[in-house]
Amino acid sequence: MALLAEEIVEEWLNRQGYFTIRGIKLGVHEMDLLAIKTKGTEVEECRHIEVQASMRPISYISRVPKEIQRTEGRSANSAKRSSDELVQGVKEWVDAKFKTQKKTALMQTLFNKPWSSELVIHNVKSEEEVRLIEQAGIKVHRLKDLVTELQHRKFIISYAAGANLTDLINMGAEL
Repeated sequence: MALLAEEIVEEWLNRQGYFTIRGIKLGVHEMDLLAIKTKGTEVEECRHIEVQASMRPISYISRVPKEIQRTEGRSANSAKRSSDELVQGVKEWVDAKFKTQKKTALMQTLFNKPWSSELVIHNVKSEEEVRLIEQAGIKVHRLKDLVTELQHRKFIISYAAGANLTDLINMGAEL
């Protein structure tokens, strides 16, 4: 599901005129999407987008804080979380997804400009977790809103690489 969701997000970006790189590997880390929009010879906007899409989420987006995993032996994906653990888990997740030195260095090497930090989600276990992610400065998009835009909005580009998948989605909506 995650790769299909990334393809939909990439299509949404490409149709808006963004050039994209998907699935950048940095050691054990990965960056889902980097998107750059230019105007003439100037870089207008730089975006780092992560995608978390689940039909039936059974766990949180973030993990149990590392300290709790060590001291209590709790599983990283345990559904048992206190409010404080959720806050700390989100902080660790945001740092790992968007703020590692390798990721920020790569982005600045590509374009020495400010990069947005964004997350595309579908169904989630906890809206409180989403609120915490937004409070950490991450712009959150809902996958269903992107799909709706792809169905109804006029874009700069009519079709890109993910057009076949988008057409299948639209066909399903018509049935």
